[in-house]
Amino acid sequence: MKKSLTIAGVDEVGRGCLAGPVISAAVILKKGINLNLLKDSKKISFNKRAKISEHIKLNSYYAIGIASVEEILKLNILQASLLSMKRAIGKLSVKPELILIDGNFAPKNLKNFKTIINGDEKIKAISAASIIAKVYRDNLMLKLSEKFSNYSWDKNFGYGTKAHLNGLKKFGVTSHHRKNFKPVHKILSK
Repeated sequence: MKKSLTIAGVDEVGRGCLAGPVISAAVILKKGINLNLLKDSKKISFNKRAKISEHIKLNSYYAIGIASVEEILKLNILQASLLSMKRAIGKLSVKPELILIDGNFAPKNLKNFKTIINGDEKIKAISAASIIAKVYRDNLMLKLSEKFSNYSWDKNFGYGTKAHLNGLKKFGVTSHHRKNFKPVHKILSK
């Protein structure tokens, strides 16, 4: 009987945000996982996503990779996203034989990988990575929102909602804002 490949799913969250780091997760599913729970993280409610994330953590090998706001500013958002992916993959305690990455870009110098557009909807391991990364990042932004309550990060998680933009106009830019992103840059240029 042929041995099945050890496959890692990789996804990132927070690319389109105006504030906070970009977060990636790499996940290798174990046999006991409930595959029916795994779908694109954006299609699962906040509370349900947190519960599913715990289930995934108990039934997989996983790692988180982070690229900071400073790295986003220095590299650009795409390169920072790829860096966070590379970090997540590198931290896995089990080395995958095949890496499936959501989207159409992959970190440099990876071996045995495949990029898959809309992978978080098609591949269970990528769905799992999207859920873990999203829950991790949402919790990080909730924590930051306690100190920076003027930007509604507890509701928008750093995305450019009306409340966030109003907060930026009224209270200015924090060290957690991506200063080279257009709406933030516009406020800095005034």
